[in-house]
Amino acid sequence: MIELLSALGLVLAIEGALYAAFPTVMRRALASLGTQPDQALRFGGLLALATGVALVWMVRG
Repeated sequence: MIELLSALGLVLAIEGALYAAFPTVMRRALASLGTQPDQALRFGGLLALATGVALVWMVRG
């Protein structure tokens, strides 16, 4: 559970840093999500999921 909360904290810290450093770019990126088709969002989500699982698998070995 500690590791899960640590990972969540790291994700929030990175996302917060992006919003703090590039607010205009992040606002534009979020606005463009509304115009994307569901298939594109689904594919992007699955790609992110697979990349994250592979990264954790490689690091944890």
